[in-house]
Amino acid sequence: MKSDYLTSKPAFYALFVFSLPIIIGNLFQQLYTMVDSAVVGRFVGEQALAAVGASYSLTVVFICVAIGGGVGSSVIVSKYFGARNFSAMKTAVSTAFLTFLGISVLLGAVGIVINRPLLVLLKTPSDALDMALVYLRIYFLGLPFLFMYNVISSMFNAIGNSRIPLVFLIFSSLLNVALDFLFVAVFKTGVAGAAWATLIAQGLSCVLSFAVFMRTLGKFKDSDDGVATAEETSDGAVLMSGGTSFCGGSLSRGGYRKFRLFDGRELSSMAKIAIPSILQQSTVSIGMMLVQSVVNSFGSEALAGYSAFSRIASIAIVPMAALNNSMSSYTAQNIGAGKPERVVKGYHAANLMVAFFAVTLCLCIEIFYRPLISLFIGAGGSETALRTGQAALRFEGFFYCWIGFKMACDGLLRGAGDMKVFTLANLINLSIRVVVSIVCAPRFGIEWVWYSVPMGWFMNFVISFAEYRTGKWKRGLEIK
Repeated sequence: MKSDYLTSKPAFYALFVFSLPIIIGNLFQQLYTMVDSAVVGRFVGEQALAAVGASYSLTVVFICVAIGGGVGSSVIVSKYFGARNFSAMKTAVSTAFLTFLGISVLLGAVGIVINRPLLVLLKTPSDALDMALVYLRIYFLGLPFLFMYNVISSMFNAIGNSRIPLVFLIFSSLLNVALDFLFVAVFKTGVAGAAWATLIAQGLSCVLSFAVFMRTLGKFKDSDDGVATAEETSDGAVLMSGGTSFCGGSLSRGGYRKFRLFDGRELSSMAKIAIPSILQQSTVSIGMMLVQSVVNSFGSEALAGYSAFSRIASIAIVPMAALNNSMSSYTAQNIGAGKPERVVKGYHAANLMVAFFAVTLCLCIEIFYRPLISLFIGAGGSETALRTGQAALRFEGFFYCWIGFKMACDGLLRGAGDMKVFTLANLINLSIRVVVSIVCAPRFGIEWVWYSVPMGWFMNFVISFAEYRTGKWKRGLEIK
């Protein structure tokens, strides 16, 4: 398949072919935390499951910074790719790599220093605190690998190649599973073994994917005058020549720049997209931490049940999250190619996929909610843990359509660079979830923690869709 299929093939087909490997890959990526939880829950105990669950609400903040930064930066790379300005594309890629490598090292060091105060602030149950600290310290050592792997995957997606990240996700996930059982079940290393398994799997996958990406990037050639030339890649993709470039935050004819290892102008352009994406991802994660503190106050048994539910929910929304990222790349490439009509067609196609996934997920959860929660809790789990996990899972299963519709619309706005309303909508989503949980759960019961979720999703969608209907996002299509 040609490398420009996102801008040339029918919208539904292009989005489906592009998003399917992302969906499959993200499902395997969820195995990292899912297997950690299932293995420690069954082979170490309910308190260990609570410890990993308490750690998850903190680690997901850093994961979301990596994902938000990678996806945000890839929007600029996608626009350069759509315009066939490969030297500027390479400059943007190297600038993103160097920037996020530095950020990841800094955040890893900060995380190691402040992990205990944060866990105490989140009201982590005392019987799970020490194990959670062990898990987090090892996790933060591997933070640069986590960051760089997510950024590399986003860059592959930016150039329309979602298959290679899938291969490495499958590899790292299967390796993580094997190491989890080896360290925890065989060597009896507890939660530390689960953390080391994740670090080793992510680290090896990061190094290998970086090597492959650099080899792939070398196939995109620019002629001496800066105009992109065509070249046949190893998988048959034809790299097109000429086109319209997206330079310095606006589309322009010509304006090609030579490759530079680091470019402040490119960093500024990426920051306009990446920072709101990071803020959106990280603020939602911070909101999850605040919600987690509410759950923690109900004790380790309720926390174990909620942790099991959270793992399953994170898998359930994978198709929606994949469509979100796919719409960003799809929109950005078509903006770069000057094809606004394809963006609208792609959005309609994404909503059809959302409807299919939402109905399928709801049916599966209503049928299998008991064995799904029992997979994590085990036969010796408490009634409180089982009841909490099952109640949360069954309720949320009816509302996955709202997160799907909101993510499809958010992805379009982000791909078009319309970040103000995008950020506002997600902040309101977060505020609703946090306020309702903090105010209502202590008074009326833990159920209000998951009651608040679809409220936030729905309001987020209403705001984003209203912005989409105004057509203001099309301003990014202007060619100067």
